[in-house]
Amino acid sequence: MAKIFADVSEKEITRTIADMFNETIREYVDSDVIIIGGGPAGLTAGRDLARAGVRTLIIEQNNYIGGGYWVGGYMMNPVTVRAPAQKVWDELGVQYRKISDGLYATWGPNACSKSISAACDAGVRFLQLTKFDDLVLKNKRVGGVVVNWMPVSALPRNITCVDPVALESKLVIDASGHDSVAVRRLMDRGYVKWKGMDPMWVEGSEDSVVNFTGEVFPGLIAAGMSVTETHGLPRMGPTFGAMLLSGKKAAEVALGKLKEMPNPPKIKAK
Repeated sequence: MAKIFADVSEKEITRTIADMFNETIREYVDSDVIIIGGGPAGLTAGRDLARAGVRTLIIEQNNYIGGGYWVGGYMMNPVTVRAPAQKVWDELGVQYRKISDGLYATWGPNACSKSISAACDAGVRFLQLTKFDDLVLKNKRVGGVVVNWMPVSALPRNITCVDPVALESKLVIDASGHDSVAVRRLMDRGYVKWKGMDPMWVEGSEDSVVNFTGEVFPGLIAAGMSVTETHGLPRMGPTFGAMLLSGKKAAEVALGKLKEMPNPPKIKAK
């Protein structure tokens, strides 16, 4: 039988995986920005931040990145955006169809994979199967996240006691979707208000999501569906323009905040 592949042992493969994972932990235990959630808003924010030279880490509780961006509504995989969000697809090289004036559509796997690839190419690092547990809060300012392995949460409480670990950052972006986990953790303690989502109204919702994207507590920025849930905005259903533009605005807000900090990261000019 013809030999095709190079001689590499099992231990070398295991060592490589462990070393690269530990490299991410060592380098990003102190990040400029940590984004909770790798859906369309989180990916877009992460890409823009990393392209600006900001050390950006995305934590995602699933083993895959992309959230609901892989499919549209009702388990059908075409996804839509309304103008001007198709300009983000133009930046990513997504092939799409113009359905009517202002409405554009493509296949979810195309749009989602392009967003993931662009974030990776920009330098974003990811920790998957990583569950948000709590926030680091110092002097009434968010300074990072507390995380644990996602599988730990599925184990019976009486047979496990696995403490989480902390990752520090200058800013945190809550792009965790409907769960809005970081905002709700602060709400539980009386630091912020959280209203929950209103019924559907596409036109009103998408404009409001972008307009309300911003800092909700010192050091914590809400993006995407977390904005909807935090401020009690209408839901928009299976269209993703607001998620993309909210991600871009979250990155802009974060860049502005970083520039105001002592010893800010070296931010690249566009």
